[in-house]
Amino acid sequence: MIGAPILRAVLSKPSGAIGVTLVVGHVMLAVLSPLVLPHDPIAQSADLMLQMPSLSHPFGTDRLGRDILSRVMLGGRAAMLIATLATLVAMVWGTLVGLLLALIGGRIDTYMMRIVDALSSIPGILIVMIFVAALGVGAAALIPILGYSYGLSVVYIARAAALDFVARDFVLAAQARGEARSTILIREILPNVRDTLAVQGAMQWSWLILGITSLSFLGLGVAPPTPDWGLMIADARSVMPTAPWAVLWPMAMLSTLIVGVNLAADAFAKALGVDRQLRTVAT
Repeated sequence: MIGAPILRAVLSKPSGAIGVTLVVGHVMLAVLSPLVLPHDPIAQSADLMLQMPSLSHPFGTDRLGRDILSRVMLGGRAAMLIATLATLVAMVWGTLVGLLLALIGGRIDTYMMRIVDALSSIPGILIVMIFVAALGVGAAALIPILGYSYGLSVVYIARAAALDFVARDFVLAAQARGEARSTILIREILPNVRDTLAVQGAMQWSWLILGITSLSFLGLGVAPPTPDWGLMIADARSVMPTAPWAVLWPMAMLSTLIVGVNLAADAFAKALGVDRQLRTVAT
């Protein structure tokens, strides 16, 4: 768990303080923005189409006359919610499979990792497109699909981290006592790889936010008229030469969130002594 000393170590570094501030700011904005929106984010007006930034519309308006400030304030809510739930799905199943394979070892581990290798070779966007075509667009479809797709990388990380401990004396002693594998995983191995998995989870969250926004840009993610940064960027492409603010603001919001998560994750990884570049070696 993240204690006060770890948090102080993270905040003592400029990059860590900036990253945490950006992430906390975005999360608070996503939670509190419905209470302070200056305008209805989905209200359209032919009289307000593509207005430049002004006192009444500080970020300008889009091609349908909607207030861009209100839409960018809400634009990360859906992506962050879906990314959070999909990250939980990915981390839970990926961690369980990775730790179990490391503990079992032998031919089962080898054969199962070859299957994981084969599944990982399929482009994630192709998997999403196939399932979205079958299940439709929406959070209910995206969460399990993305949780599966991004969980494959968690299997590698969890297995590689666990391999450092499965041959240690305390694990061998637990096996000699006849303890169940589930008990060994929970009591002996998981506490020792928790920090590595926590940093990996933060990075998964960042990648998923970017992935969901990209899917929305392609029309495979959040459905309009829901305020979403990816949808806003896609919708404003055609008017970028005449109304660049319609594209730049959602891009800036997405960029600051991704940069913030990466800076914070880097700082926490250093504070925890975790190697973010941990990768399993094919056996």
